[in-house]
Amino acid sequence: MKNNLEAIRKSRGIKQEELADLLAVSRQTIGSLENGRYNPSIILAFKLAKFFGMSIEEIFIYEEETHDESENI
Repeated sequence: MKNNLEAIRKSRGIKQEELADLLAVSRQTIGSLENGRYNPSIILAFKLAKFFGMSIEEIFIYEEETHDESENI
């Protein structure tokens, strides 16, 4: 899942470790979120949105996977 987390965090002058501490997760979790290697739980997504005063949709960009029509035959 794509996201704007890194840009938002940096624009606020917050380090990965600081954000992780505030949300009670590891710094590696924040890094993995920013790099798209990990999708947040709904609870973590809400915590991030609340922390930044934004909606989940402003932070995370959901893109449905498209399937080739021939795969369904």
